[in-house]
Amino acid sequence: MNVSAGRHPSRARHRVRTTLLCTAAALAVAVVPASADAARTASVRAPDPVVVVDCASEPQVRPEEYLLACGDGNNRLVELRWDTWGPGSATATGTDMVNDCRPYCAAGRFRPYPVTVTLGDPEAWPGHPDVQRFTTIRLIYTDTAPAPVPKDVTYKLVW
Repeated sequence: MNVSAGRHPSRARHRVRTTLLCTAAALAVAVVPASADAARTASVRAPDPVVVVDCASEPQVRPEEYLLACGDGNNRLVELRWDTWGPGSATATGTDMVNDCRPYCAAGRFRPYPVTVTLGDPEAWPGHPDVQRFTTIRLIYTDTAPAPVPKDVTYKLVW
């Protein structure tokens, strides 16, 4: 029979509690620096995403809208839903809103054309050597295309 445990049950409980607290503290100290190092390493390794540059020379990632006609605003992609956005290409579905310019652009009406959009051919962005930007945009009209544009057309993004 253990007399000391019988006479001083609070001491035994205190020792167990102290041992548990010390073990928990040691585990916390060991885990926190490791997870902080892992987060730092992940942020260092994570590459910047490829961007598409808009008319104002601003980088965009997965934009909901994208202006194609920077000069007059008569052609805009809207309601873009991005299926992919990767280092080599990005694909989305949406609507190309095109001004029919009839009888002239100021009096024209914007008409919707369902479209699949693919961004491609990433290159270093001039003036931002650590950032890749998409340099082409391919539009595939899933119904009719605005005349005289073909149903499958690729444009060079120059800005």
